[in-house]
Amino acid sequence: MGISISIATGLYGISFGALAVAAGLSVAQAMVLSLLMFTGGSQFAFIGVLATGGGPPAAFGAATLLYVRNAIYGAQMNLLVRPGRLKWLAAHVTIDESAGTASVQESLAERKVGFWVAGVGVFALWNVMTFVGALAGESMGDPAVWGLDGAAVAAFIALLWPRISKGNMAGIAVACAFVTFLAIPVVPSGVPIVISAVVAGTWGWVRAQQVHRKSSSAQSTTSGQEGTL
Repeated sequence: MGISISIATGLYGISFGALAVAAGLSVAQAMVLSLLMFTGGSQFAFIGVLATGGGPPAAFGAATLLYVRNAIYGAQMNLLVRPGRLKWLAAHVTIDESAGTASVQESLAERKVGFWVAGVGVFALWNVMTFVGALAGESMGDPAVWGLDGAAVAAFIALLWPRISKGNMAGIAVACAFVTFLAIPVVPSGVPIVISAVVAGTWGWVRAQQVHRKSSSAQSTTSGQEGTL
């Protein structure tokens, strides 16, 4: 399972390499992102902001917001995989694919194998394919000639699209799109995505509080009925 996930995900690195060059990065800069940042969603967010004229601080902020989920995965993987002395390496290869592969395994041994095969496999192939894609993108010259100047943004939307199929997610997406539309004329490029992320986070926090209150109210009602009986 880890090998198949590594191949499927790693091959996608070729598109990142090509789009990174199209967004204005050099081959070396694209490789540094894949080697050090190494999380596809954050990397596409980074070059997406740059492609729309945003500066490095705004691009870094957008990438960091998406990277937060990996910190949550890290706490879970520390308990499920128990990497020991390899904790620093495990932290670097803790991504959607390695965390997902480990989470569906039954035993500790299977979780370890799934996590390391998927994590290291994706890392190796993602970086090789990034290099291939960056070289291909560089040889194409001006990306605007090929219509690729907006491709990084399109790729980022394609990554998000499957996650907004549910009603609540679609509502958040519409609200954030509206806020971004209002913010674009009045703030520097790259900042609207950060503002929309704050709106999404606030929405999620309010929604979680509402669910928690309903759950607490239901438990209180049940306890009261049991006490009356």
